Amino acid sequence: MLIDFFFTLRDAKVPVTIKEFLTLLEALQKQVIAPSLDEFYYLARLTLVKDEAHFDKFDRAFGAFFKGIETVFDAKADIPLDWLIKRLERELTPEQKAELQKLGYDKLMDRLSALLKEQKERHEGGNKWIGTGGTSPFGNGGTNPEGIRIGGKGGNRSAVKVWDQRTYRDYDGERELGLRNIKVALRRLRRFARQGAPDELALDETIRSTANNAGWLDIRMQPERRNRIKVLMLLDVGGTMDDHIERTEELFSAAKAEFKHMEFYYFHNCVYDHLWKNNRRRHAERFPTWDVLRTYPPDTRLIFVGDATMSPYEVLAPGGSVEYANEEAGAEWLARFCHAFPKFAWLNPEPEHLWQYRQSIAVIRQIMGNRMFPVTIDGLERAMRLLSK
Repeated sequence: MLIDFFFTLRDAKVPVTIKEFLTLLEALQKQVIAPSLDEFYYLARLTLVKDEAHFDKFDRAFGAFFKGIETVFDAKADIPLDWLIKRLERELTPEQKAELQKLGYDKLMDRLSALLKEQKERHEGGNKWIGTGGTSPFGNGGTNPEGIRIGGKGGNRSAVKVWDQRTYRDYDGERELGLRNIKVALRRLRRFARQGAPDELALDETIRSTANNAGWLDIRMQPERRNRIKVLMLLDVGGTMDDHIERTEELFSAAKAEFKHMEFYYFHNCVYDHLWKNNRRRHAERFPTWDVLRTYPPDTRLIFVGDATMSPYEVLAPGGSVEYANEEAGAEWLARFCHAFPKFAWLNPEPEHLWQYRQSIAVIRQIMGNRMFPVTIDGLERAMRLLSK
């Protein structure tokens, strides 16, 4: 069975070797883990994957190979999952949802502060306390048009702040593209120049020089022709961007292949006072945004990649970030980037027909001077034409 698992990983482009596979078998023989699929997953990933960039491909291959194996041993497998979580969900009618009112950011924060002092026990359901289910604006698993999610998973995309320790994953820059046309569209942003050592045969010049030299071979060399466009890419990661991972990875992989002078950083929802390059170390290795603004020359092409789907407070209000109390509004930082790099564009993987329903998208489009384009072939071509001017 594990031999087939080995070849499944190889087919998924995970660069696993025989030596690493034998290490996994030796660890199993010495019973270093309990007989659990979860523990086997972590052991296999530890022994077989050498680079974090391949974690996504490993997860997909592992899930496909071991799909359904737990149900063989799970006595509760026949119990529907919907039945187990129904008590934490409330199906509200449109009329009931219409009765729920938005409090506003400042009132939400004041009310939360008061509840933290008053509440002494766990609550489930209801419309007042911090808890699960119900219609309270504080907690998770319920329904409210504007609230503060504390723990749990998002679903309605209505939280203006999130109180939770979240982890993100780097986009895979080596992902094989499903749409080659993305690379073709990005090639519109090119400006070639011959710079550096003359290590390429200049065929036309060699022929002309040889002819002028009465047929004696006169070899002429020239520097390689390279795209000298400089690109700075800022990528939104986590939250609602989880719905667009595949398309964003395709775009990121294509950009890394096409632009030899490209730098990238991550942010979450909106740009604030720091960015990062490694999502697993985003709290330990941060880059001050001011440093990024000052590092790259003004002729650098700036490309934002994000769905721009968030609470408007996250863009317009100080302290609006869902993760911490930012001193300056995200709109201020976006304006600074647009001023520092006059040639900029925003690529949005959210389907364009949904933009009209996202208030935050309208806000960011206004800040960006309507330089927002969908991540489609036509959208990419329009964005690259704009950046190439």
